Amino acid sequence: MVLIKKGKSVWLLMIGLVLCSNFAIYNTNVGNGILPAETNGVVLGSLLDFVILLPILFMLYKRKFTIKMGILLSATGCILARFLIPDDLLEPFAAVTWAGIAIEAALIVFEVLLIVTFVRYLPKIVGKVSSSHLPVIFSFPQAVDLYVKKNPIIHMICSEALMFYYAFFSWKKTPPPGMTLYKNSSYIVFHIMMIHAIVIESLGIHFWLHEKSPILSLILLILNIYSVVYFLANIQTIRLNPVFMNDRTMFISLGLLKRAEIPFKNIESIIDDPEILEKKIPKDTIDFIARDFEKVYPDMILYIKKPMKVTLFMGIQKEYSKIAIRSDSPAELKQAILEGIRKKNS
Repeated sequence: MVLIKKGKSVWLLMIGLVLCSNFAIYNTNVGNGILPAETNGVVLGSLLDFVILLPILFMLYKRKFTIKMGILLSATGCILARFLIPDDLLEPFAAVTWAGIAIEAALIVFEVLLIVTFVRYLPKIVGKVSSSHLPVIFSFPQAVDLYVKKNPIIHMICSEALMFYYAFFSWKKTPPPGMTLYKNSSYIVFHIMMIHAIVIESLGIHFWLHEKSPILSLILLILNIYSVVYFLANIQTIRLNPVFMNDRTMFISLGLLKRAEIPFKNIESIIDDPEILEKKIPKDTIDFIARDFEKVYPDMILYIKKPMKVTLFMGIQKEYSKIAIRSDSPAELKQAILEGIRKKNS
């Protein structure tokens, strides 16, 4: 417990040491020189490192412990062992590594079946989104969760689908009325500058790099195209999604970067003291602040009774106990939140 409190760097360092020491034993002259004639004991020790020790260290690093993650990491360790340990030394333990590969293959098949299910139910998902009163950025993930089992891969696909929707199919829509987060900042201007910079960089470097390394130039071009699509989608997402409220919940998003559904009954208090707001935002706080070229502070911080999940980029979800918000109309937003809390508690 003491090591956990010292930070993630300790576990990351230990992971690096385990990997480097095992690599050195089997893939360097020094390591080969100290290997005993009977190598089974050494190989068994390495397998225990890959199958048991590394998964435990990685879960300590992530501070997340689940049986599913443990099995997945152990199977990955078996595959990693096949790359680092020579085949002739690994032969007595081949069954262990093949078991790891079989587990990985089964998990991949499971993920593929989830994707097939997602595609199969896509018409129903689209229909559900069309009939919803919520903004697409919230109604689409809810519809997906309704028909497809929740899974990180599905969350990632959902996030990418939203990106392509806003980048290519949302330009005819007009921004709805509501309390926005970006108009008093240069957030969109910054995005446009980034798009220009990426396009100029691509034109200037791609042809030169193509002569040196065609594969690297192609990878860089794909990354640049993806970045431009992302920035275009983020501009549209933040324009078309002001803060939305119904009788029970506040729906708030900052482009594709983060979004949250905040039930009014879960809001304990609203802090708007400037001395508190101008302090460094703590780690248990997610901020909805359109940052640009100047240092800005939130207008309010919502203290949450029970830590709630916030969806981040690529569908990653994390729990936070405080929500920091900077709005273009802070007084109006605060009043709307207080009204929502009053109605829910009355």
